Amino acid sequence: MQLVFFGLFAIIAVGSAIMVITGRNVLYSALFLILNLFTTGAIYILLKAEFLAGIQVLVYAGAIMVLFLFVVML
Repeated sequence: MQLVFFGLFAIIAVGSAIMVITGRNVLYSALFLILNLFTTGAIYILLKAEFLAGIQVLVYAGAIMVLFLFVVML
């Protein structure tokens, strides 16, 4: 079951990374980057690295992406 979730999160992470690169709208690219960071955090949870998952979500998806979206929206 863990392998199924790992594969699902990996497919979502790769798909969202491709959408970040190929997206024409900057706002959509930023939102796909947030999705990619959350799925990376979910993969860390599956690998029993809870601290890295928390840091991934709080620091990157929480702080850096909020600042990036604020700059984009401004």
